[in-house]
Amino acid sequence: MFQVEMNNGIVKITVSRPYGNLRGIKYHGVENLLDDGLDRDDRGYWDCSWEDVNGSNGKQSMILGDRFQVIMQTNNQVEVSFKTTWKSSDPLPALNVDKRYVMLSGSSGFYTYAIYERLKGWPGMFLWETRIVFKLSQKWFQYMAISDTRQRIMPTIADRERGQSLAYPEAVLLKNPMNSELEGEVDDKYQYSSESKNDRVHGWISLNSGIGFWIITPSYEFRTAGPLKQDLTGHVGPICLSMLMSAHYTGVPLNVTFENGEPWKKVFGPVFIHLNSVSDKTKATSLWGDAKQQTWKEIISWPYSFPHSPDFLKSDQRGSVIGQLSVQDQYLKVGNGPARFAHVGLAAPGDARSWEYQTKGYQFWTRTDEHGNFYIKAVLPGAYNLHAWVSGVMGNYMYEATVTVTPGSVTKLPPLVFKPPRDGPTLWEIGIPNRHAAEFYVPNVTKNINTLYLEQDKFRQYGLWERYAELYPENDLVFTVGTSDYAKDWFFAHVLRRLPDGQFKATTWQIVFDLPKVDKVGTYKLRLVLAAAHMAEVQVRVNRRDAIRPAFTTGLTGRDNAIARHGIHGVQRSFTAALPGSLFVNGRNTIFLHQPRNQEAFQGVMYDYIRLEGPPQSTH
Repeated sequence: MFQVEMNNGIVKITVSRPYGNLRGIKYHGVENLLDDGLDRDDRGYWDCSWEDVNGSNGKQSMILGDRFQVIMQTNNQVEVSFKTTWKSSDPLPALNVDKRYVMLSGSSGFYTYAIYERLKGWPGMFLWETRIVFKLSQKWFQYMAISDTRQRIMPTIADRERGQSLAYPEAVLLKNPMNSELEGEVDDKYQYSSESKNDRVHGWISLNSGIGFWIITPSYEFRTAGPLKQDLTGHVGPICLSMLMSAHYTGVPLNVTFENGEPWKKVFGPVFIHLNSVSDKTKATSLWGDAKQQTWKEIISWPYSFPHSPDFLKSDQRGSVIGQLSVQDQYLKVGNGPARFAHVGLAAPGDARSWEYQTKGYQFWTRTDEHGNFYIKAVLPGAYNLHAWVSGVMGNYMYEATVTVTPGSVTKLPPLVFKPPRDGPTLWEIGIPNRHAAEFYVPNVTKNINTLYLEQDKFRQYGLWERYAELYPENDLVFTVGTSDYAKDWFFAHVLRRLPDGQFKATTWQIVFDLPKVDKVGTYKLRLVLAAAHMAEVQVRVNRRDAIRPAFTTGLTGRDNAIARHGIHGVQRSFTAALPGSLFVNGRNTIFLHQPRNQEAFQGVMYDYIRLEGPPQSTH
């Protein structure tokens, strides 16, 4: 098979032709930063996981081009294309893919992007995942960096092979690792996941050559499910990933479903593969700071002007949206006014929560300033709903009118007012409505430790679901309003209790509180907001734990798997239980939260926020 070389005097990449897989990256005197011990076409590639609508033909497939073309070649830029053309006789996903690589003069790295397309009349399919994979040299790269505080020397493939498998294949207890300091630690790729809004740059550093390899994502407009979507970044290999679409931490709803005959087109990327170096190898970890600086340069340059595909729209082909958002809650004495530092975004028309499940289009997000003002720039032409949420305020805001963006336009919206869900005054609340469970009690681990998370993000430690039974060996959690502290007394995940015989017992949590005077004819509202759920159910009973029928149930909900995968949230779900006043008594009351689904260890929920509201008339 032939190959293509792109060389700007700083970086040289070698790409197979016509497949379009990266075989080599030469930089700073190192002949190949990729793992040249692997097959030449298994070092750097785009791939996807898919299934046809009948479920009879599906797998993970590399996206291999069948036609090569030089798109542009000047002294300042080279852009090449590797096209994949679907044929009905192929046992491959019904997609055309135009995979591109771009190299600019004077640039320490290269760009890659792809145009995915389905034509009208093609058979339906499910697309579970698509990504870009870089398998780096085991000889050179040992140190992975995801953020300012999430950086460490990583174990090797051989270390994992010598280790002990734990509750699922991704988690391994290291035994006799090459680096003795890693002895007894757990390695699990999900411990290094990140939210889209935080994952602008991640990569690996070679401590013995002073070289850094970074994936920079200047915009997450092409990723699915908005800014809070969590996904993998990198893991033992060393492997560096650009996850463009997946169902991690969300489950089936984030699988992309194409109906028979449904056309579709989407541009993924460009992402920038940035390479940097330092002459003093003892300062190799400082390459992270340089990578962050380069990331800001890329963000400022978005949307790029150089991609040659007409499907990637430039700045003058896009529009912008500006406005101001405020919060108005009639029962709040403090908190009304400008929606300070809220997340505001544009997504395809739907309902107030649909942005969390959208997979086929693009989304554009920003943050408001302290006065609630926002400016969403570089928006592709189209029709959108505007969505928002405010940390500390329950609910999801959606501007009902369609926002239409045209090339070069600046759309100014009227003053927007978010009136969060509310039927009565707050009698008590547990937690903060912030879409995660990090404010609750996350225990220290006593074994199977990852030392990176001893002082930060403790929820990323392996096996925390087993700590619940250790802390509550016989009786379940009891939270007394006015006395208990949710930061100390509310376990971050409502999980099962493992029994000595290996079975799992359903658990029932209690919220104990006083009501001095009950409105017997009124209706009380219990707001249950879940930060995550996995094959679970929450049943609500009031003052009668043994009541045959619960006063409310969420029903079976969720496939987030956030408990097993060390996420502090999955997809948010909100429920409102209308509770007749006749269920309550004057004085001491108890609400029982029962999670009955107990087939396997990771069934359970994480609560985001719980609030009991009194009847509306009690405020007047």
